[in-house]
Amino acid sequence: MDNVLVTGASRGLGAAISERLAADGFHVIAVARKIKEPTAERITPVAFDLADTAAIADFVRATRQRFGPIYGLVNNAGLGTEGLLANMPDAEIEALIRLNTLSPIIMSKYVVRGMMAQGRGRVVNISSIIASTGFNALSVYAATKASLVGFTRSLAREVGRVGVTVNAIAPGFIDTEMTRGLGEKERERIVARSALRRLAEPADVAAMAAYLISEAGRNISGAVMTVDAGSTA
Repeated sequence: MDNVLVTGASRGLGAAISERLAADGFHVIAVARKIKEPTAERITPVAFDLADTAAIADFVRATRQRFGPIYGLVNNAGLGTEGLLANMPDAEIEALIRLNTLSPIIMSKYVVRGMMAQGRGRVVNISSIIASTGFNALSVYAATKASLVGFTRSLAREVGRVGVTVNAIAPGFIDTEMTRGLGEKERERIVARSALRRLAEPADVAAMAAYLISEAGRNISGAVMTVDAGSTA
């Protein structure tokens, strides 16, 4: 049974991706700051603070020793802190960049080494449509998500020759607890922008991640797959 490491796996997109991959027969190493009870037999929760980038190398080494080779990596963990750049504290800017950009790059570095040695593997980075469309008060967040797109395309060229694929998913506004907390008018405005007149759901993003990690996605690499119910159509 192949191991797939999913970060930010305790809720939202990470939980949905973990559950879908477990249903597809993978063993999911579900990484989050706090351990939650697994929702499926093939999910093993592991506590780790991804903001502690200096500890990632040791974490990956220990994970391999415990579970064996890592076939797939889903870099999902991230912050969505809002704020106008002119008013955002420097500490918040640094925290966004550390968790959304630096952490997945370093995590990929150490996980991909093992994939290259095996001659097989899948990396999926969770970006956002905000990376290309922009959004008021999300300039720093947009910068971090755009960085993952460039990272994805370049890393795909670095590791493709040894059988490793690297792709990104760009979700739009997703029907989660966060968007349900929006005001009714704001939510209606977002839905009205969509070609399908609805919001995508976590299961839609999970299905795309599962496809890219599966054998069916073996010839897709360096791509950015948009899942937004047609918001950017």
